[in-house]
Amino acid sequence: MANLEHKRHTLAHVLAAAIGDLYPEAKPTIGPAIEHGFYYDFDFGAAKPSGDDALVAIESKMCALLPAWSTFTHAVVTADEARTHFTNNEYKLELINDLEKAGETITFYTCGGFTDLCRGGHCEHPNKEIAPDSFKLERVAGAYWRGDEKRPMLTRIYGLAFDTKAELDAYLTQREEAAKRDHRRLGKELDLFTNSDLIGAGLPLMKPKGMIIRSEIESFLWELHKNKGYSRVWTPHIAKEELYVVSGHAAKFGDELFRVSGKEEKFIMKPMNCPHHMQIFADNQFSYRDMPVRYFEPATVYRDEKSGQLGGLSRVRAITQDDGHLFCRISQIEQEVSTIVGIINSFYTVFGMLEGYWVSLSVRGEDRSNYLGTDAVWEIAESALETAAKANKLNYRRVEGEAAFYGPKLDFMFKDALGRERQLATIQCDFNLPERFDLAFTNEKGEKERPVVIHRAISGSLERFMSVMIEHYAGAFPLWLSPVQAKILPISDAHVAYATKVLTALKDAGIRAELDDSSESLGKKIRTAKMEKVPYTLVIGDAEVASQTATLESRDQGKIGALSIADIATKLSTEIKNRA
Repeated sequence: MANLEHKRHTLAHVLAAAIGDLYPEAKPTIGPAIEHGFYYDFDFGAAKPSGDDALVAIESKMCALLPAWSTFTHAVVTADEARTHFTNNEYKLELINDLEKAGETITFYTCGGFTDLCRGGHCEHPNKEIAPDSFKLERVAGAYWRGDEKRPMLTRIYGLAFDTKAELDAYLTQREEAAKRDHRRLGKELDLFTNSDLIGAGLPLMKPKGMIIRSEIESFLWELHKNKGYSRVWTPHIAKEELYVVSGHAAKFGDELFRVSGKEEKFIMKPMNCPHHMQIFADNQFSYRDMPVRYFEPATVYRDEKSGQLGGLSRVRAITQDDGHLFCRISQIEQEVSTIVGIINSFYTVFGMLEGYWVSLSVRGEDRSNYLGTDAVWEIAESALETAAKANKLNYRRVEGEAAFYGPKLDFMFKDALGRERQLATIQCDFNLPERFDLAFTNEKGEKERPVVIHRAISGSLERFMSVMIEHYAGAFPLWLSPVQAKILPISDAHVAYATKVLTALKDAGIRAELDDSSESLGKKIRTAKMEKVPYTLVIGDAEVASQTATLESRDQGKIGALSIADIATKLSTEIKNRA
């Protein structure tokens, strides 16, 4: 039985064959398998397919062709033979020429009477292994040939493909739910953040309710660190370019750097916090007795991301990292990583995301030119992180080519409420920056010893983490995180005076409460509170005024009943304190 990637790749071929029948003048280019499906890029000339009807017709043609796709055959051909086959397709000819120059084998794969230039990786018997109802054409988009904006714009047709119809349907349902949870839509509906064309793309503004959520997350992060030996520091948003030349960030980030010209000097908006923290460490005379030294700073960094990649809070140009750097000895790495893992576990337990997480031990790829430092240093760093991962019984796997440019890392992959994988927390081991900045402490022998730097971020970035949380909770935040924790709903004007006293009592208890004293009906007030996803409502009428109570209703648990204001304050305060 073919694996799913092979099915998806096969379907890209079937798509190309269908296009060949329906649009004989179209020129197929490249069509790989991708996450959730496949795509194929075509040059259609003037006869581009458009609209849902065109996709339905192409998908129907694929289903009609599939029964004849019984067995794939392949043949090794010469470059001249390949060029003869694709005489009128300049895109395939370019690929063939590149393969010839690289000295690579050129292979054709044929099935159902359709032949394509391909490296392989298909179903052996497509008509037996691919169910016609297990795939669906999704959308049409534009794509530059070979990703180069100076090359021709092609038409890309995307398809979804799974092993079964049930899996396809489940994915489509998940995607519909994801659209409802889109943090950009909910951010607007719940009045959490906004963007301004006058300020610029990728530079979101936190509105009061969004700032409450952000502040609560930041406070929780510091609470988890303050008793673990971390000290808070602060660093400026700009620095001289020389700092990033020494650190290697100037060469690494290149045109992603924002440059600022002062009256006499040139500066860079900081793309990372670590070089600044190196300078704080350097301004001390540490001994081995002081190690480890741990710094914590939720700080904003700036990168000039491409405008087409920006979106809401998930991809921004102003990135606030809950950044931490600790300086330690090699013998202390395992213990320090263990402490960080404990913080990560505590943090994500509260958000209900620990189940099913795994960890990527991200190491260097084959091209060593992308990384700082010697092979010996990297081997020590990778070994140290893997030892720590084993000691902490992390569900990890080695992933080649995903290391930071200065060192290997542990990337924690969590699943949100819809089962989507999110890379959030990270722990990075760095022997290179201490070397580049000539950092040292005095060891037991009175000699200078080089520290190791461990970079760690628990939430990743506050902006992206907020986008994940908005979607994870569908905007219905737990009580401790909700911008408005309770809403008081007087039935009529006669009950407003008592409701105002209740509001004061809740605020005095540290509860974020609001009073809806509008002239709307109680039903409308309740509907508004539900739309705003407020965790608790307190209804006040004649009976409640007489008994000095309020009828409490939970967003998640339904009606609780009439309670004294003191009992309500205690109940909510306990839930907030426990981050229930």
